[in-house]
Amino acid sequence: MARSPLGSVLPDFPWNSLADAKAKAESHPDGIVDLSVGTPVDEVSPTVQLALSSAASAPGYPQTAGTPQLRQAIANALERRYGITGLSVKAVLPVVGTKEAIAWLPTLLGMRGESVVIPSVAYPTYEVGAKIAGAEVIRADDPADFADASLIFINSPSNPTGAVLGVEQLRAIVAWAREHDAIVASDECYMALAWDDDNPPVSILDPRVTDGDMTGLIAMHSLSKSANMASYRAGFFAGDAELIAELLEVRKHAGLMVPGPIQAAMVAALDDDQTEALQAQRYAVRRAKLMRALSDAGFTISHSEAGMYLWATSGNNCREDVAWLADLGILVAPGDFYGEVGAEYIRVGLNGTDERVEAACARLAAAGQR
Repeated sequence: MARSPLGSVLPDFPWNSLADAKAKAESHPDGIVDLSVGTPVDEVSPTVQLALSSAASAPGYPQTAGTPQLRQAIANALERRYGITGLSVKAVLPVVGTKEAIAWLPTLLGMRGESVVIPSVAYPTYEVGAKIAGAEVIRADDPADFADASLIFINSPSNPTGAVLGVEQLRAIVAWAREHDAIVASDECYMALAWDDDNPPVSILDPRVTDGDMTGLIAMHSLSKSANMASYRAGFFAGDAELIAELLEVRKHAGLMVPGPIQAAMVAALDDDQTEALQAQRYAVRRAKLMRALSDAGFTISHSEAGMYLWATSGNNCREDVAWLADLGILVAPGDFYGEVGAEYIRVGLNGTDERVEAACARLAAAGQR
């Protein structure tokens, strides 16, 4: 029987197409300013590091469900930070980074042969996860276009655009899903990075959205951005207790468990609101500088109300802007990574060090108008 390699149904890995632009940026006399990948550059909190090292001697297998301390810390942080009430500790589940969890979610939920909705401009892993599961992908933002989907991925604040879905938009999505017996998986990993007081991010589990009923809803969170813990691979799901129990059972069989020392580090991060707020302030300062520099260089900033990126356009094709910026030693992500709708946009990360952000702003100022 002929084998069909899974890789043959997946899109090309997008970052491979940036090799030439990266090489050009790296050749700049003052070095590259890499604002393309959303990887943190600031240190992990000493409190988190201490919790990690203190738990390093534990020899046994960790619990897939998470320690009681971690489950309680997750529930407490979601209520304290985002107003999510009524969440049982049985309705949360730590995962080995949210990219892994998102990529395997359609498979673990049995979506083979089903339809999966992803946003029109979307983090590529939603599409990859659907294709790994053998599901059909529908790109849509309006419930009227969801067709017969069984799973709906939403992302607010959005990667890459930074757009935020309001309460009424979320309620409409939830209402459609309940009418059609579909599951909503809401990627909320950028919720801690909110820049517009008049339009703050709202969780899919917010009581204003759910009316106290979390049936069919999963919120997905990460500590990679808010706590600089990308290297720890630390994230979690929360929501419908029955869905969480289903995912827990399958993940137990598959051995998908968060390492014990990482679980201890997660507790420390979830209990520390002050350090999270400090990190958000760092990004706010860098955001303000990059927004001004890009605007002065002739770019228009769209959306970007929250999150770790600026969604910008000069009106040219995104690849032309990527090349222009690479000549300045600045590497950004082209908008076509995220869907055809992004073809005239670039995604600019806020994740350069203060020194590299200053360098980028100086180069943009010297270059003049795009």
